[in-house]
Amino acid sequence: AALDWFRSRGWTPFGFQLEVWERYLRGESGLVHAPTGFGKSLSAWMGPLLEAQDEVAAQEASSKRADAPPLSVVWVTPMRALAKDLVRNLGAAAEDLAPGWLVESRSGDTTSTERSRQARRLPSALVTTPESLTVLLSAEDAAERFAHLRCVVVDEWHELFGTKRGVQTELALARL
Repeated sequence: AALDWFRSRGWTPFGFQLEVWERYLRGESGLVHAPTGFGKSLSAWMGPLLEAQDEVAAQEASSKRADAPPLSVVWVTPMRALAKDLVRNLGAAAEDLAPGWLVESRSGDTTSTERSRQARRLPSALVTTPESLTVLLSAEDAAERFAHLRCVVVDEWHELFGTKRGVQTELALARL
């Protein structure tokens, strides 16, 4: 399905993308290192979407928040400015490959209305910052809210490595 999705856009996946998808589906984790613009995001994103396809196919697709699958992917990015682009790009793939999945962001820029909605129910995939993830993990019901988590992507790790925000991310990952 991912290959068909790529082809429908006139794209051909790189070998490393295919390898990342296969390894994710085998339950492995790792580090993706590739030049800017080579599809690192899609290499990390397609595995969870492919995994979700069977589950989504078994249910009737719905865009209602109450019917969306629970939080399955947390995407940590140190740059709030990229969050909107990530939500748009990841959401487009999810719309085609895992209908019903909701992709949203959570950062210091998130409105109080959105935060309130997310307090009731997190989306299927959440693009967030280290600080916002820490706040979410401090909630009383954090264990329940993150119980279905399958994948954590730390984007732009080189921006965090060796910094206080990097340590904060490491602590959040340890908590998860």
